[in-house]
Amino acid sequence: MAGILDFQQYIGGPDQIKAEQIFPSSQQTLLYNFGTNIAGWTFSADYQTIVVDQVAFNRSTGKPNFSDSKVIGSFPKAEITGNLAPNVTNTTTGNVLVTLPANMYTGPIIPDARANVPITVFALTWSDAGTPAQINTHRWALIQSWEPDVTIADPTANANFTALTLGA
Repeated sequence: MAGILDFQQYIGGPDQIKAEQIFPSSQQTLLYNFGTNIAGWTFSADYQTIVVDQVAFNRSTGKPNFSDSKVIGSFPKAEITGNLAPNVTNTTTGNVLVTLPANMYTGPIIPDARANVPITVFALTWSDAGTPAQINTHRWALIQSWEPDVTIADPTANANFTALTLGA
């Protein structure tokens, strides 16, 4: 019997992964409170959209099930810079504002897609001031949902899509 895989298990990452469904136009700013002085720490953020061949959803909970999914390609990676980059608001208490910007994925989406689903993986990375530095990353898997003003089409037909090819 097939089990249910969450995105953490599917993508093979550590515990710091959160999956949610969003619209491409959605934007949210999160407050990270490290609870310690973060003087000398560095922060960066980036994202890349991957496409999976299929996603099932649990009918009771609505949560995605990746047990039969395969990554079939991706779009170019981008760095978060300027006023959307991670912003340290209080070094002493360890407060950092992290923005998951709108329009990280701008390609087409099939409405109510269960096939060829774009998933934007947003990553926040930080390193402390220790020697050696400790480097950590939190990731969000943002399943892109169709909304008005988004082109209705197969994401894999987009010119920026790169199919995943595995060597023999």
